[in-house]
Amino acid sequence: MLTTELRTFLQTPLIARLSVIDSNGFPHTVPLWFDVDGDDIVIISDRKTRKVDYIRTNSKASICIGGGETAENTVGSGYLFKGECLIEEDPGYAWLRRMTLRYEQGEQAEKDIELWRTTLDMMVIRFKIAKVSKVF
Repeated sequence: MLTTELRTFLQTPLIARLSVIDSNGFPHTVPLWFDVDGDDIVIISDRKTRKVDYIRTNSKASICIGGGETAENTVGSGYLFKGECLIEEDPGYAWLRRMTLRYEQGEQAEKDIELWRTTLDMMVIRFKIAKVSKVF
């Protein structure tokens, strides 16, 4: 489902905006780090967040990546993904490590990995893409 062009775009560590449906039927949108695994978008999260509770009730979601202003004050490319979220464990904190090193480097990354590994109940949200639209 992911084209070569789209895979290249997704290699850039941009911020994804995940939208799920809250308990009152409204969108609940949060900015998150992401990575790609095959044709899935993978997100790490503390299990105790509202988004995880909402996903357990309704797994349908959308993710918007890109489309914001660039340094030249122009709007860059962006994509809207629609699909479903699955909740998974993160054995050995492999995704926590991979994701943190994608967005942070060196000593700060190692500090955050250790902090989140030992103080939060980290897990994985696997987003199964059903549809992709280029929005910009």
